[in-house]
Amino acid sequence: MKPIAVRRPEASVAILADRILCYDVRDGSGRIVAPKGARLTPDSARVVLAAPWDELHVVAGEPGDLHEEQAGDRLARAVTGGGVEVKGYSGGQWTLTATRRGLLRIATAALAEINGHGGISVFTLFDRQPVDVGEIVARAKVTPLLIAEATVVAVERRAATEGVVRVTAFQPRTIGAVARESLEPRQRERFESALRLKVEWLGGRLLPVRFATGTAGLVAAALTDLRDQGAEVLVVAGASALDPLDPVFGALELIGARMERHGAPAHPGSLLWLARWEGRPVLGMPTCGMFSQATTFDLVLPRLLAGETVGNAELAALGHGGLLSREMAYRFPPYRSGAARGELE
Repeated sequence: MKPIAVRRPEASVAILADRILCYDVRDGSGRIVAPKGARLTPDSARVVLAAPWDELHVVAGEPGDLHEEQAGDRLARAVTGGGVEVKGYSGGQWTLTATRRGLLRIATAALAEINGHGGISVFTLFDRQPVDVGEIVARAKVTPLLIAEATVVAVERRAATEGVVRVTAFQPRTIGAVARESLEPRQRERFESALRLKVEWLGGRLLPVRFATGTAGLVAAALTDLRDQGAEVLVVAGASALDPLDPVFGALELIGARMERHGAPAHPGSLLWLARWEGRPVLGMPTCGMFSQATTFDLVLPRLLAGETVGNAELAALGHGGLLSREMAYRFPPYRSGAARGELE
C-alpha cells in the first residue's frame, strides 16, 4: 500500500482512477459524493475533481494487496465455526451471529494469534456465554484500506485448525431434581416452575420434582428412582450446605457418588456443590439458592447441558469473573424475552 497526497494543480482522472480514498469527499453543500474506502473509477474520479479541495489523500495498491472489504469478508469466514454464520457487512465490520441456541465457544489462543497480525481485528463475546439464535457473537474487520493478501492467508491457515468462533448446541438431556420435603405448596410450585423454565430454555426435559430430604435413605431412594426414569443430570436443592451430616450428603455416600467440589469461588452461589454418580453429574445448591434468579448454578448448568465435563478444576476457574454483580448479567442465559439475562420475571 502506497499513500499519495494529490495536490489540486496536479489532479486528473488518470492520477485518481483506481486509487482508494482515505476519507469522505464532500461537495460544496457538505454532501458526501465519494465515501472513504471507495476505489475510484474514471466516473467517480470526475465527481471528486468537481468537489472543493486543495489536497486529496489516497492510497495506491501494490501487487498482492487486497481491499479491506474483500479481505474482511475472507477474515470473517475464516474465523466462523459451527453454529455461527457471517450475517452482513456494515460500517467496515462483518457481523457474525449464532445460528442455534447454545454455548458460545471462543478459541482464545487462536483469537489472540489472529489479532496479533497488523490490521486484523476480530472481537467477540466472552467464551462460554449462553447465546440464542440470531444473537451477535462477534465482529470482524480489516483496519487499513488495503492489506497484504499474505496476512489474510496466514490468518486463514491459523483459523483452519479449529473453529475460532462457534456455538455448541445444548443437548436434549433429561433432568431429575430432588428438593426439600418441608417446602410449602406455593414454594414447591415456584421452585419447580423456575427450574423447568431454565431447563427447557437449555433444551432439556425436567422430570417431576421429588420432595424428599428427610433422611439419607429417602434422598437416596429419590435419586435412584430418577436415575431409573432416565435422568442424565441430577439437581439437589435445599441441603444445608455447611452441615456435613445433612441427609443429602449421607445419601450421596449411600449411592456411591463422588464429591467433585463443595463450594465455588463465586457469589452469589458460593455454596454450590458438584458430585458425580455413575457418570452423571449431581449439581447441588443450598436452601438460600433455591429461588435466586441467577447464581453460579446458572453458569454451570448450561455447560453441563452443552455436553461439557465439569469438575473441580472447572469450578475453581469460576473465580475469575466470579463477582456476579448486575453488570455480569450477560454471562447468564436470557431465559425470558424482555427480561434481563438470568431473570425469570
